[in-house]
Amino acid sequence: MKIVFAGTPEFAACAMRAIDDAGYEIVLALTQPDRRAGRGMHLQASPVKEFALEKNIPVLQPETLKRNSTDPEKQAQAQEAYERLSAIDFDAMVVVAYGLILPQDVLDISQQPGRNGSFNIHASLLPRWRGAAPIQRAIESGDTKTGICIMQMDVGLDTGDTVLVSELEIAPEETSSSLHHRLAELGAQSIVETLNCLQVGKALVRTQQATNGVTYAEKILKSEAEIDWNLSAQEIDRRIRAFNPFPGATSNAQELEIKFWNSRIPKAGAVSATGHPGELLGLSENGAYIQCGQGAIEILEMQKPGGKKMPASICLQAFTFREQVLRFHKKE
Repeated sequence: MKIVFAGTPEFAACAMRAIDDAGYEIVLALTQPDRRAGRGMHLQASPVKEFALEKNIPVLQPETLKRNSTDPEKQAQAQEAYERLSAIDFDAMVVVAYGLILPQDVLDISQQPGRNGSFNIHASLLPRWRGAAPIQRAIESGDTKTGICIMQMDVGLDTGDTVLVSELEIAPEETSSSLHHRLAELGAQSIVETLNCLQVGKALVRTQQATNGVTYAEKILKSEAEIDWNLSAQEIDRRIRAFNPFPGATSNAQELEIKFWNSRIPKAGAVSATGHPGELLGLSENGAYIQCGQGAIEILEMQKPGGKKMPASICLQAFTFREQVLRFHKKE
């Protein structure tokens, strides 16, 4: 089968590699335009584009697929993409974390007679966590399981029928980084399984999403990163792990903004001292105990400005204890 692939980040590239490894021909890749990144702010290609170039797959990078855009340049890019999609021969479109909305006229191309439509890999158990940040919001909310849904796309926001659902448990100390990698692998396996069914003519069972239990995973904002130590230890722990790797939870101490990358809830009886929210209560073998609004949290990994990530107990050795107690707080 011939596949059109639309995606941008590494999560998408993982699925793209699996589709290629399974022997399917990717005839066109759609990905977002190169973005400036890194300290030098140089233009960088997306992981999907890098893989496409490696495999000599044609690439299109429109800023939008909406042909009714009021911006003449964007409208021209959308028209070019529409014409290319209309002209090429393909059997199905796979969409993974593309970052652009597919309008109905693009979906219609993939649904022409003899084609199988467009399939999306979504990293949640729909209808829970539709939207931009399902991995982070699942951890932040304390979900114990998540998964991958292969969805037959429609024009709604992650509202299409599911054709394959694979569940995955969320470990107690899971970060968004670790869960991202596990879900990327599961998503790659799931989309190949879906394409294999289409290849042999096996009918896909379409299941309409439930109307109850719908939640939306809003985009993660940098403004969410600062820790509110008045929250419970459980809430803070979830946010630290949810915001690893982006944007990284932060708090201030001795005029330094510190990043917190990993944490856990201490075992019962591990912390006997108490203090004000944000107050350092003591050190563990590799970490540090900090008082929260309810209970204490064990911080495992921290980072000073310009420094490297390191065990919290080592990071804290660099502080000069001018006061009797070290206390973390919001930026003033």
